[in-house]
Amino acid sequence: QVLLVESGGGTVQSGGSLKLSCAASGNTYSSSCMGWFRRPPGKEREGVATIDNTGNTNYADSVKGRFTISQDTAKKILYLQMNSLKPEDTAMYYCAAEAGIWPGCKATVQSLDDLALYWGRGTQVTVSS
Repeated sequence: QVLLVESGGGTVQSGGSLKLSCAASGNTYSSSCMGWFRRPPGKEREGVATIDNTGNTNYADSVKGRFTISQDTAKKILYLQMNSLKPEDTAMYYCAAEAGIWPGCKATVQSLDDLALYWGRGTQVTVSS
């Protein structure tokens, strides 16, 4: 129903920047909330940032002030500008779109089982020290 394709990942030094993109296609009418998750090596997937259909944004405390989420609604592209990157930001980053259930469009959730989302394949971000 909805296809999400991430791009823009790569390897950067600590303190550097990257901008991720997520191109969406298909029927996105049910997706009033979109966002980014990440999975660090050996850890569970965690929320990073979200944006709803009115432009309101929400960020995890760990990235607040460093990352910025935005979207081009007409082109159906979601972005994540990442500045002042740290080694602990190293992870696979996933684009996600609401498939009908995303309470409050919050970046932090108790369990991914409480959400109904479309997922992208992911793009790797590696920050070297």
